[in-house]
Amino acid sequence: MVDFLSSVSGAVVVAILSWWLGTGAILWLVRLPARLFKRSMSTLTLLVLLSTISTAWSMRHTSMAAAYVGFVSVIVMWGWHEMAFLSGWITGPRRIPQEAHAAGWRRFSLAVQALLHHEIGLLLNMGLLMLLQWGNPNHVALCTFALLWCMRVSAKLNLFFGVPHVGDQYLPAHLAYMGSYFRRSSVTGCFYLTISLSAGTWVWLVLEAQRDAITISTGWVLLASLLGLAIVEHVLMVFALPLQRLWGWAMRQRDELASGLPASLSSSRPTTLPSALPGVLPTPSDPL
Repeated sequence: MVDFLSSVSGAVVVAILSWWLGTGAILWLVRLPARLFKRSMSTLTLLVLLSTISTAWSMRHTSMAAAYVGFVSVIVMWGWHEMAFLSGWITGPRRIPQEAHAAGWRRFSLAVQALLHHEIGLLLNMGLLMLLQWGNPNHVALCTFALLWCMRVSAKLNLFFGVPHVGDQYLPAHLAYMGSYFRRSSVTGCFYLTISLSAGTWVWLVLEAQRDAITISTGWVLLASLLGLAIVEHVLMVFALPLQRLWGWAMRQRDELASGLPASLSSSRPTTLPSALPGVLPTPSDPL
């Protein structure tokens, strides 16, 4: 097992599983009855406290285990923020639909207000990680969070300027108003710019590794895999993929979970994915 985890394929598998399981867990939790959100958030908050301790530990060590611990700990942190957003606990001061004829700066300003508190929470978390990082050699945790944040911002900008598939059909009922801040349109220059920058960065990193310009470490592979997954999520804004194909186990009907009725006899409640967990899905899902 140690040999496998120390290999490139092992790190890639861990990154993919973290993305798949992390996204599925949030999908499952957000589809539970709303009365259970408090319990879910309490449990996730406890996990975040533990992950903060494990993140601090990982930053002080440069071993393979430290790289995995830092990576997974940040995924847990990111999941907390996603659940806080999707449950409606932390969004923004504006909780109503976009103005019908808003355009330009006015439209952008209102969109920011709909997400402001959540974005501040992410930046505060980033600041905490930077403080923990001070004077420590292992940057995997901080880089993981920064990568998720950057790709999330990229996804938000694309949803704002317009993409063919905005995924508003997956929004929870209490966040349905968020769909009014998305724009469904043909592919815009913003998409070409962001996908070129992210894909170009990924290709450059791979080429640098192949030329032995850098040392390929577990942390390096985890981050490269995460960036690759985030790029795939961006592509899904153009070419839609039914979520049930990847997370069918997490997308059972809400009423089936609450009452034990078969899905065919219970009403459906739409859901959404977490943003950039890997990010977790920063795309059709992320009002992000």
